[in-house]
Amino acid sequence: MPSPSTPDPTQQAIAVLGTGRMGAPIAHNLLAAGFQVSAWNRTAERAAPLAADGARLGSSPAEAAEGADVVLTMLADGDAVSDAMSGPQGALEALRPESVWIQMATVGDAWTERLATLAGEHNVEFVDAPVSGSDGPAREAQLVVLASGPEKVQVRMEPIFDVLGRKTLWVGPAGNGTRLKLVLNDWLASLTEGMAETMALTEALGLDPQVFIEAIDDGPLGSPYAETKARLALAGKLDPGFALRLAYKDVGLALDAARDRNLELPITEAIARRWKQAMADGHADEDVAAVIAVASPGAAS
Repeated sequence: MPSPSTPDPTQQAIAVLGTGRMGAPIAHNLLAAGFQVSAWNRTAERAAPLAADGARLGSSPAEAAEGADVVLTMLADGDAVSDAMSGPQGALEALRPESVWIQMATVGDAWTERLATLAGEHNVEFVDAPVSGSDGPAREAQLVVLASGPEKVQVRMEPIFDVLGRKTLWVGPAGNGTRLKLVLNDWLASLTEGMAETMALTEALGLDPQVFIEAIDDGPLGSPYAETKARLALAGKLDPGFALRLAYKDVGLALDAARDRNLELPITEAIARRWKQAMADGHADEDVAAVIAVASPGAAS
């Protein structure tokens, strides 16, 4: 995490809308780096701790965005982002022309297009920049920023992204960041479900699942992410770093994008069915590692 510093009045003022599991550490890191930060969250008490670090709190998105050069949205879904940005209390009413809107929430392809259009209608530059990484990397400023948007604002955005992540990938016009995030989350889902089924097979064959993890660790068949989730499942540590309900939402967004392009993703379709059942069985708010625990009778509950 960046070291605390004295705010620099020449730096861009940033309004962070959404101070939940991801938005709060993002705001903390911006404050620690010396940015002027204002914040808003629908549940006000979740934004309150930021005031102690020097953030100005807004009672509405518009109030938080007043005087901001940049607004950053990290909210649950497209509806929540649209609500925070639109209407008389929405942030767009308070932003000056040619301000920048960094949209970091995972909202999918269709919503990203709608939000980009909304920004254009208000003469605001739109940067589509979802991130790869959960709350741990967010706290440690180790996210990977999947940035896309106008080339003319890239230089302005780099100091912000450098504070938040270990790497920024600029991938072209706005929308491409979201599309890459869909690809990454589809891969995450495949790794997680693949581990779940393989662990179940391991146990069914009478083998210790730990032996399987040791066999692939540090080898060409290994995946640090999948192995970490398997160990969490075996230990029964299912506090949500990435909640199953959010992972399921992202699987749905990937399927929506594929259907719009007449592409079949049979493995992803199967994952969606299995994860929907796992949520119905009470695992929605547990970590996505819960699907491994559900599939493996030997995993701790």
